[in-house]
Amino acid sequence: MTGFTMTISGAAATGDGTFDVVDPATGEVFAQAPDSGRDQLDAAMNAAARAYRHWKLDDRARRRTLLDTAVVLESNIERLARLLTSEQGRPLPEAHAEIGWATAWLRYYAGLELPREIVQDDRSGFAEVVRRPAGVVAAIVPWNLPIILAVWKFAPALLAGNTVVLKPSPFTPLATLAMGEMLREVFPPGVLNIISGQDPLGAWMTAHSTPWKISFTGSVATGMKVAAAAARDLKRVTLELGGNDPAIVLEDADPGRIADDVFTGAFMNNGQNCMVIKRVYVHERRHAELVEALAERARTARVGNGFDDVQLGPIANRPQFDRVSELVTDAVAHGAVAAAGGRALDRPGYFFAPTILTGVADGIRIVDEEQFGPALPVIAYRDLDDVIDRANDTPYGLTASVWTNDIARAADVASRLECGQVTVNAHGNGLRPDLPFGGHKQSGIGVTNGPWGLHRFTEIQVLTAPARVA
Repeated sequence: MTGFTMTISGAAATGDGTFDVVDPATGEVFAQAPDSGRDQLDAAMNAAARAYRHWKLDDRARRRTLLDTAVVLESNIERLARLLTSEQGRPLPEAHAEIGWATAWLRYYAGLELPREIVQDDRSGFAEVVRRPAGVVAAIVPWNLPIILAVWKFAPALLAGNTVVLKPSPFTPLATLAMGEMLREVFPPGVLNIISGQDPLGAWMTAHSTPWKISFTGSVATGMKVAAAAARDLKRVTLELGGNDPAIVLEDADPGRIADDVFTGAFMNNGQNCMVIKRVYVHERRHAELVEALAERARTARVGNGFDDVQLGPIANRPQFDRVSELVTDAVAHGAVAAAGGRALDRPGYFFAPTILTGVADGIRIVDEEQFGPALPVIAYRDLDDVIDRANDTPYGLTASVWTNDIARAADVASRLECGQVTVNAHGNGLRPDLPFGGHKQSGIGVTNGPWGLHRFTEIQVLTAPARVA
């Protein structure tokens, strides 16, 4: 088995002990990662606080370092991608793509220029709104997209002049720790610190006295705990949480033409993305045709080890595998029919057959909750106003999509959906480094990406000066 080290203050650290990392394609332990204790966390926070004093002063060095980071990731793409596939399960080409997205985000932020916000500059006086860094940032990353979501946090945070202590999920620490090892010579000591560990490391981070900003991506339940911990000393938070993202298929949409894109929009990363389609509402006249088209794609999808020629890998970890199994079993017990899949595959590892469920309705758990896996309920509707209300009747509000040939009608439906992003005739295509991404209601607080995401890592300072002498 392979061991990894943490990156604290530009050097390697081993932690209080180690914990096992499991290959989801086999269900077997294949590596170990450092299990940080309070001493390692304190060391990382102290290193970040020391580095902050100088890092915040040199904008040009910060941009150059982000560009250098992109080059390092590209140079090590094969190693990072193989670690991602080993620990998370996604097919190797998708793991390569994730590293590619990360480099695109790094280069975007390295080149992002923010105009000066001068409110007044005349003979009466001068007033400017200036954005200053928040300080040390605690960043907590989930297991579904560990590298790109880490970059979403540290790239804008570092550009703004903050320093970062970053913790990957204990299910997927390896690629992130390897990235830290690769970047030791790129960042000055203490600027980017990566530590790994099991619970309660995340809780210790959010309660720690050093950081003034927490950036967290994960479940709503954990996000609420993060917000409560941050409230004790008024830490700033960005919370990117879950979604129960609807796709609304109007009567004029052609199931044969949209089925590929709907399937991709639901099953990318094996359904383990916060913003993939979680439930499809399709007009009753199109329902049977779309169910069969999606079921055909599910039945023929290649499922297997991410190192083989497959479309879908295993579910990333045992708890999530058990949750998907439970939700599908519950749906069938309440009258749902599996038009495809509906069961775990009889092989080692956490493989679940791509599943299309029909005969489901609001009120069944797999419709009301976020399944975060390869199981999709397809629900018939008759009245558009009613289905919009049903789509909105959820504590979530992350993304949605509308499928129709009538763009004006799609825009009207989109305006009535309570979520942070709506895509027409696709799902999630607005996920770009230059567009804000965030949710309404319990799907989060604040946004990531673009100048809006950068602003979340800053504090506002007003600079004024007296009137100029003629």
